[in-house]
Amino acid sequence: MSDIALHAPVAPAPKLICEASDIFDTAAFDALLDAAVADNAKGARTDILAHLKAAQKAGRARIADAFRADPFNARPTTRAYCYLADCLVGAAFRTANLLLHPNPTPTKGERIAVLAVGGYGRGEMAPFSDVDLLFLTPYKITPWAESVIEATLYMLWDLKLKVGHSSRTVRDCIRLGGEDFTIRTAMLEHRFLLGDSALADELDTRLRADLFAGTERDFIRAKLAERESRHIRQGQRYVVEPNVKEGKGGLRDLQSLFWIGKYIYKVQDAAELVPLGLFTDEEFDTFVKAEDFLWAVRCHLHLLTGRPTEQLTFDMQVAVADAMGYEDKAGRRGVEIFMQTYFLEATDVGDLTRIFLTGLEAVHLKDEPLLERLFKRKPRVKPGYAVIHNRLAIENDTAFLSDKLNLLRIFEEALRTGMLIHPDAMRLIKSNLDLIDDEMRRTPEAQGIFIDLLLKHGNPERALRRMNELGVLSAFIPEFEHIVAMMQFNMYHSYTVDEHIIQCIAQLAKIEKEELVEDLPVASSILKRGVNRRVLYVALLLHDIGKGRSEDHSILGAQMVRKIAPRLGLKQEDVDTAEWLVRYHLLMSDMAQKRDIADPRTVRDFAKAVQTVKRLDLLCVLTVCDIRGVGPNVWNNWKAVLIRALYRQTKRALEDGMEALTRDNRGTEAKKALREALSDWPRKDLQIETARHYEPYWQGLHVTAHVAFAKLLRNADESGIAIDLHPDEDRDATRICFIMPDHHGIFARLTGALALVGANVVDARSYTTKDGYVTDAFWVQDADGNPFDPSRLPRLRKMIERTLAGEVVTRDAIRDRDKIKKREKAFKVPTHITFDNEGSDIYTIIEVDTRDRPGLLHDLTRTLAASNVYIASAVIATYGEQVVDTFYVKDMFGLKYFSESKQASLEKKLRAAIAEGTERAEG
Repeated sequence: MSDIALHAPVAPAPKLICEASDIFDTAAFDALLDAAVADNAKGARTDILAHLKAAQKAGRARIADAFRADPFNARPTTRAYCYLADCLVGAAFRTANLLLHPNPTPTKGERIAVLAVGGYGRGEMAPFSDVDLLFLTPYKITPWAESVIEATLYMLWDLKLKVGHSSRTVRDCIRLGGEDFTIRTAMLEHRFLLGDSALADELDTRLRADLFAGTERDFIRAKLAERESRHIRQGQRYVVEPNVKEGKGGLRDLQSLFWIGKYIYKVQDAAELVPLGLFTDEEFDTFVKAEDFLWAVRCHLHLLTGRPTEQLTFDMQVAVADAMGYEDKAGRRGVEIFMQTYFLEATDVGDLTRIFLTGLEAVHLKDEPLLERLFKRKPRVKPGYAVIHNRLAIENDTAFLSDKLNLLRIFEEALRTGMLIHPDAMRLIKSNLDLIDDEMRRTPEAQGIFIDLLLKHGNPERALRRMNELGVLSAFIPEFEHIVAMMQFNMYHSYTVDEHIIQCIAQLAKIEKEELVEDLPVASSILKRGVNRRVLYVALLLHDIGKGRSEDHSILGAQMVRKIAPRLGLKQEDVDTAEWLVRYHLLMSDMAQKRDIADPRTVRDFAKAVQTVKRLDLLCVLTVCDIRGVGPNVWNNWKAVLIRALYRQTKRALEDGMEALTRDNRGTEAKKALREALSDWPRKDLQIETARHYEPYWQGLHVTAHVAFAKLLRNADESGIAIDLHPDEDRDATRICFIMPDHHGIFARLTGALALVGANVVDARSYTTKDGYVTDAFWVQDADGNPFDPSRLPRLRKMIERTLAGEVVTRDAIRDRDKIKKREKAFKVPTHITFDNEGSDIYTIIEVDTRDRPGLLHDLTRTLAASNVYIASAVIATYGEQVVDTFYVKDMFGLKYFSESKQASLEKKLRAAIAEGTERAEG
């Protein structure tokens, strides 16, 4: 064995987060090992291990303390953890080699080189990164080498290091690397630690000559395929709980660029890519900035969780933001500011990836076969443009920049031809955004080009996304810059604000192209009849422009529209309509989801706010696009039914007059529909059924529910409970109809029974009959927002029966189920309780806006029942971790709650129930 094995690893790289001697005292360890070797004290392994454990603990603590004090200083931190690993690996190997299995006269075959591979080989480690080692031997591993390797590994495992290891010859490395690109990538980043350096040099030479040379194209393709599958697995860049290491725009994307550069150009540092022309100086600075930020985030994640955590879950976002010193300001939480920075850095990583890979494309990827090139027509582009590798390129940079409008025209040409924009053109655009000034924004031609990008080419999403990524969108509409990459810290929104807007525009374009006729028949028919497309697209583009400030974003956004819309070429009448749409863009959604649309007053009030069918049409389409643009699974049949019903009733009121909404009309129509549905019933039975209900019953339920209740009541038993369970597929819910003799608190007991079986109530109606029965209808969904599985319905029925019979005490039984998940505890949802006596002719509307949890509805209904409040109906709207429970109520005398003192007393009790339940759920 060469005498290199007798020494510690090479000196640490410069710029560690703290002094090398504070991380590991090499002199102290050398003295301990030398003494043990001199005394041939093989029993000293225990003392050496104890020394290393203490040194490891102290070193990690020093690094962590220094990093917490300088929370963005990632690069010296990753080097420091790497240096500590080097010292521990070196100490273990030398102990095994010199003390436990000494071999003073090794043969030529008894040589070992220890190499770091993968990220450890690159010299970058997060606090709990794996220690990946390659033990290299010249030939087949000898018994002595096997003993040394085994002893080394056991010491490292005793130090609780997560070690990835392999023992191979040089020939093995070449063979296995040829079969597996993952192994090849790991060996690409090998770094000699200690042992036989000549053996390590031989591996380096052979890898270059026998494995890497001539396979550059294969390696590029493999890395790109790996990247694509990783992105599909992890989700897109705007996923709200991103994976810092593997996600789109994460560290692995940056590492892939470096791997490809190293494989092809033999660079040892990313800075060497600049002279090669693959990055400009500015782009390299962006690379370094993004890498530093992502490494800082990853290191904080590891330290805060005490393990190799890579995903920024909601709870960890708050913790990392705190650790990095982000503070609340200007109406925004520190965590939102932190995540906006994260997404901006991820966007930069995406831009760099495109630029880098296209730079390689011309040199390294194979040309198309000759026949394909002969018969494949190139798209015809307008003068000033060229086609390079099937991407839209700029023919002459100077000529292009001589006309500022070209910075917009290129996106129109890309849509017209269907081509992607060449990264060299992107570079040029990004570095000349200052040309988009007030003068250019005010020109009618610029306004026309921008509006055409939205209206003319059928793919506005693509244009907007690319314009947004290159900064053109916020240069042309400066107010947009504030919301770029802005995260909304909640579980409801799946995207950043800018991406949400682009998703909404994409939905609108799909409806226009009649791709969603089956899913969205009303919105599709509205657009087919024709609307002011310019107003609709501009309003949708700007509907959330006011987010991220302390003011109400709808009011602020409407004020901003007054300034922005004229700059986009809208006439004053259209500006007024767009302003109204942005101001009230949540109105239809709120009315449909938070109010009882069976109450004529709801529709009447909404119709008065909307005033015209033209506005109603625009608002309906905008609302549908807004909800569908929130996330992949937010829109469902339940919301669709509510929006459609509100639209149709309001349209009828606006066209035929408000009198079309009277209770009498509804009651007469409902009774007529019931008689038709039960035409085989004797007349006397029908008369009993239509006479036993009060007016609200007839206006509040569909005829299918009236039929179900009629059948239950026809066979009613005065002492018993009758239940009808019906999967309502049109609404993505299960309807449960109950009838039983009326007694106090029944509504609360039902909500408790439903909570116990994991049924989420989305709507509920409660009515009493003139002959003493209660008729309650609940619509419930499972945890995923789907109707209950029919196989679960018998259990549901059993639990309801046991609860109503008093066999199960809901308040006690629900404790174990009523828990808030750890990752969701970071959300702050203030409680707001309002009393509205104007929204209904008969009832007081109590709206409770608070933190959602499984037992909340039961706690609220139990509290109301204890206060002798009669609940006529409950409407539940859930927005991620936030829920709005709306109750239509009367007091025990059948009156509204006008008294402020009664309202205050009731609010106090509801808040106490919420606080007590939240404490229980978080415990």
